[in-house]
Amino acid sequence: MNFEPLLNAPLAIQIHVAAVVPAAIIGLVIFLRRKGTKLHRALGRVWIVLMIATAISSFFIHQINLVGGFSPIHLLSILVLLGCARAVAAARMGQIGIHRKTIARVYLGGILGAGFFAFMPGRIMNEVAFPYGWQSPFLVACLLMALVAAVFVYRSKSGFLVPKLLRKSLRL
Repeated sequence: MNFEPLLNAPLAIQIHVAAVVPAAIIGLVIFLRRKGTKLHRALGRVWIVLMIATAISSFFIHQINLVGGFSPIHLLSILVLLGCARAVAAARMGQIGIHRKTIARVYLGGILGAGFFAFMPGRIMNEVAFPYGWQSPFLVACLLMALVAAVFVYRSKSGFLVPKLLRKSLRL
């Protein structure tokens, strides 16, 4: 990894990365741990704040200028803000199913989806994570983790990541 491109990036990008990296980690911890506990609620509050900071900071990043300095990826930021509000409201009203689905969508779209674009060739995070291109050890590790995740999803009986209807239609 080479942090120089990130350290030389505009402040908005540095703030954005400083918010999204812990949000990705905390979100994963929340998904893996027991729900409804005091720790879950505390980590959830921190995660929501980090996701809001991530979304707001993205509006100050203008590397892809399509319309008035904004790009389609900024639509994800709007959806993240709306999703965070909906998830908090659902949790407070005891609508745990809606809360769970909304949080999963915010995580998948706001972190994994947007992260996919952030690591595209030519982007700062690509230069940070993969400074040696295809020879980068981090890239190899990421590809191996993606393979393990794909096997996990394929073998998942709960259907959390692959909806049951999709699994049936694909005969997985």
